[in-house]
Amino acid sequence: MPNRNMQIGAVFPQTEIGSDPIAVRDYVQAAEQLGYAHIIAYDHVLGADTDYHQPWVGTYTKESMFHEIFVLFGYMAALTTSVELVSAILILGQRQTALVAKQAAEIDVLSNGRLRLGVGVGWNHVEYEALGEDFTTRGRRAEEQMELLRRLWTEEVVDFHGKHHSITNAGINPLPVQRPIPIWMGAGSRRSGPVPVDRVLSRVGRCADGWFPQFQPDDPQAESIIAKVRQYAADAGRDPDTLGMEPRVNYGDGDPEFWQARAEVWRGLGASHFSVNTMSAHLTTPDAHINAIREFKDVVAG
Repeated sequence: MPNRNMQIGAVFPQTEIGSDPIAVRDYVQAAEQLGYAHIIAYDHVLGADTDYHQPWVGTYTKESMFHEIFVLFGYMAALTTSVELVSAILILGQRQTALVAKQAAEIDVLSNGRLRLGVGVGWNHVEYEALGEDFTTRGRRAEEQMELLRRLWTEEVVDFHGKHHSITNAGINPLPVQRPIPIWMGAGSRRSGPVPVDRVLSRVGRCADGWFPQFQPDDPQAESIIAKVRQYAADAGRDPDTLGMEPRVNYGDGDPEFWQARAEVWRGLGASHFSVNTMSAHLTTPDAHINAIREFKDVVAG
């Protein structure tokens, strides 16, 4: 159903903003002052050397700069007071689940309940190898990871013995402000293409609090994909209207009229959130990214 109260967010220009902490501060505070509801950050720990890893099908390499997402959010939490901090996505399968629970809870505490944890299984086998996790089982582990995260965030002591995890009467302290922290999921990958497979859509409908579609609204399958997610949620005994959806638009893909049109189409498809990505738009300075999100907010929010 159409959503008239769609929240507008900005994608942190991860690969282009540089490593100057002042530039990061200025961008984050500008986004909050401009009235953005949330800031999204992507996640990668390692970049592959494509001279060695051939053929390479991913976009990001050792040349792509990524701030570590939890450290970044700790910094952002101290710089802001109201803007939501969103991972879209954190590659959950390549991390220890209990450590993710601890780090996410700490961000939620330090930000006073402003974390939304978007997770996904990722596509970079080089990262998985380096971090000591099994790339081939990442999808099968995802549901158990989400179940365990929620228990660790809501129970002082957890006794959990699943297929992939064992915790014997232990818990994290402090617990997060949000109990549990919202878990959203990415849907679509660089390997499978922008249209997610049914097992991913089923996992979103059954397990997630919201999702990030990677297809465009004029894709001929867009409405049927959204309907599938809603049906999977209903089949699991959940209210599909409580499931959030956040697509995004690239600043460089069109003019203000295009951005506004995209926002209205997604609003009509039921999107609860909508964000703008200013990377890959030939913006050469942090100030240029700030000016871009200022222009976008004036157009779309207006």
